[in-house]
Parts: sequence; structure tokens; C-alpha cells
Amino acid sequence: MSQSLLYAFIIFAVVMFFTPGPNNIMLLSSGLTYGFRRTIPHIAGITIGFAFMVGAVGLGLGTVFLAYPILQIILKYAGAAYLIYLAAAIALSGPAKPGEESGRGPMTFWGAAMFQWINAKGWVIVIGTITAYAAIAQFPLNIAIQTLISLLVGTASTVVWALFGTALRPVLTSERLVRAFNILMAVLLLASLYPVFMDA
Repeated sequence: MSQSLLYAFIIFAVVMFFTPGPNNIMLLSSGLTYGFRRTIPHIAGITIGFAFMVGAVGLGLGTVFLAYPILQIILKYAGAAYLIYLAAAIALSGPAKPGEESGRGPMTFWGAAMFQWINAKGWVIVIGTITAYAAIAQFPLNIAIQTLISLLVGTASTVVWALFGTALRPVLTSERLVRAFNILMAVLLLASLYPVFMDA
């Protein structure tokens, strides 16, 4: 990968990872509702799961989706259905009380990792990563570099969004305010589905 292509990809990754999307909205809500420490498995699941997805698709799994387009359609609508479920769960969640497990609980490592495969924004990033920034020369090496950058930038962005949610805890002190905030996050999560259905 040339130096100019590398810099271009880093800019692409920073913009795509740090801008609002399903992962970041859920982390913001989780940081507020459960605190940073309990959100760490969710953070790890996103970063490791997405980096694995970039590597797997880049090194050959993408050809499976090209050969069987129906799989992409199934994943798209399964992802939309799951996002609707998550939006409802977020809207109904209140603040976790000290020493008490809140009903739904934060997303687990495996739940967050598997979610990447049905995350519409995640697929946009992966496709853009591989088609626009992975030069044919030394293709496996380029994919490895992109996977590493995705891991590093993804970690930074997820930590920032979770910390932002955690920083809101002293501000949103009442259960009513937390619920109102989570309802807003749920609406934004549902709004992120707009491109999915417009592209149907």
C-alpha cells in the first residue's frame, strides 16, 4: 500500500468510525445506562468483531456473497429486524442502580461481535475499505494493514463514544432523564435504518 493510499484510508476510517451509526449510538446509551466498565465487553466485541470481518471478507468471504447475493439480502433484513429489537430494548431501559443488574444488561462480547455481520453501516465501511483502498499489488498485505488500522481506529472511536455516554451520567441524574435520553437514542437507531430500506 502506497503512503498516499495509506493516509487516505486512515482519513476514511476515522470519518466512518467516529461518525454516528448503530454501534456508536448503542455505546453512547450503554455508557450512560451501565457505565464504562460494564460496557467494555461491548467495546471489545465491536472492535475485534469488525476487524475480523474486514480480514475475512477481504481474504475471500466476499466472493461467497458475490456468488450468492441472496445471502446479502437475508443479512440486510435480519440486521434491520435486530436493530428494531435493540431500539425497543434501549427505549425501555432505565438507569442501572448500584449493586443491581438492569433488566436487559449491556451487550455481550459475542453479541457485539456477531452484530457486525448484520450492521448496514459496517458493510458500507468494509466494502469501501476493500474496493477503494486495497491495491491489487500485495493484496493480502494490504488487507492485513487495513484490518490493523480498523482495529486501532475502531477501538479509539468506541472508547470515545462509551466515555461520552458515561460522562453524561452526572448530568442525567434522574430516571426520567435517562429514559428520555434512551428513547432519543432508540429513535436515532431506527433512523439509521433509512438507507437500508431506501436501497431495497
